[in-house]
Amino acid sequence: MLLGGIGGASTAALAALGHSGSATAAEPAGQTPAAAADFDFDTGNFVRDLIATFRPAEDVYGPMDVTVLHRFIHLSTAAWFDAMAPYHPTAVGVYSRIRRRPSSESTTNRNKNIAALYANYRVIKGVEPGRGTAFRDLMTAIGLDPDDESENPTSPIGIGNLAGNAVLARTAHDGMNQLGDVGRTYNGRPYQDYTGYRPANSAYELTNPSRWQPKHGTHNRRLAGNAGDKGIFTVQSFVTPQQRLVRAHTFRDPGGFGLAPPEFSDHTRPRDYKRSVDEILEASAALTDEQKVKAEIFDNKFLGVGISVGAAAQAHGELDLDDLVHLLFGSTVAIYDSLVAIWHYKAKYDAVRPFSAVRHVYGSRRVTSWGGVGKGTVGDMPADEWTSYLNVGDHPEYPSGSGGVCAAQAQATRRFFDDDVLDWTFRAPAGSTMVEPGVTPGADLAVHWDTWTDFVRDCAYSRLWGGVHFSKTAERSIPFGEQFGDLAYEFVQRHVRGEVAED
Repeated sequence: MLLGGIGGASTAALAALGHSGSATAAEPAGQTPAAAADFDFDTGNFVRDLIATFRPAEDVYGPMDVTVLHRFIHLSTAAWFDAMAPYHPTAVGVYSRIRRRPSSESTTNRNKNIAALYANYRVIKGVEPGRGTAFRDLMTAIGLDPDDESENPTSPIGIGNLAGNAVLARTAHDGMNQLGDVGRTYNGRPYQDYTGYRPANSAYELTNPSRWQPKHGTHNRRLAGNAGDKGIFTVQSFVTPQQRLVRAHTFRDPGGFGLAPPEFSDHTRPRDYKRSVDEILEASAALTDEQKVKAEIFDNKFLGVGISVGAAAQAHGELDLDDLVHLLFGSTVAIYDSLVAIWHYKAKYDAVRPFSAVRHVYGSRRVTSWGGVGKGTVGDMPADEWTSYLNVGDHPEYPSGSGGVCAAQAQATRRFFDDDVLDWTFRAPAGSTMVEPGVTPGADLAVHWDTWTDFVRDCAYSRLWGGVHFSKTAERSIPFGEQFGDLAYEFVQRHVRGEVAED
């Protein structure tokens, strides 16, 4: 994502701002406090020069867990926007209404940088305290006092604290169960479901082949398989089904956005159902190194979603601090709101994932497909042993979260720049994939996207190549997601122009 965890972390992606137009699979090491001490408050850009150099909190958030991960990112960019609004000629905050400061206080970036950093730190302390130490070290290194909690609306420190605290206050009970206190008094469980969702199928029996079946698998959820316990197996739970109840910025009822039901995975239409399964198997059997690399890029939301906005910013020349924050905030609003609607329909349709459908159609009959790590394509695999190239997300199949958020972000960015230019290259060294380390790609590989249109299509269809979404889902998720990019751009620009009603 745009930020790899609010603990001051951006993705390798945002490091692309002001640097090269390409990226590799390696992440930046992160700027040391000593190096940060050279930061120039008057001419510097805190996003580019400070925030973008920190590693993502990938030890805390799974890079594929888009709802929780992006929430942290969005609250951070919202705090930036609100903290800088008083120093803008017309902008009005989203979560706060802090009075405008005299134009003489914004002749340089000093006050904006200070206010935004304090706002970011308040958000970190409120939603991700475990990451606070790194950000405290950063603030101390550049001469700021992280313990200054003053709320003087005439000073940049006070403005930052007011903005960050306003974001926390307005989102603590917005439907996501961030504090884990919905329906319980003791031993809170942050982000736990409180909606009462129950799957129609168990992990052991597919009684309704049209509905989502939780996957039974090893404890390792991540592609590299680093975190887990050998011999331990788990059953999926629908991740944050309450996401559909979160207050969006740009609409009130997510059900107002039409999305046709997934008739292609309706088992009462056996020909359509089988066609969808066969498309999955055909894609699996034909996997190329390039498709595997792209599937992993887009599966990693730290990487596939966030880095592209930085590349687009670079392709259009250096942005000033205000424009950069407005761009990033528009992108995160687009993703944030799209996820509310996407999760609404995931819960409504509760659609079956390909792994269940493949087994339902073919049972133990032999199929041709990707054979597993390093095995290439095989023609003798029992269908009940088939697995996808990517790990399967902990939520129903339709629509695609990845396809929808890519389309939303892309459209918001297109609107900001008024064109379709992306111009981003990702370089994958030989053997650098996480699923097939040392094997794929067989040689150094560069993938390039000239336009957002190309990027979004690959993002959506990478889920087909990865074996986790049907072809029709990829196709429909693009136009569904795009509308939230339009809404987000218009919402943010109204706030930039100050054309909003008083709270």
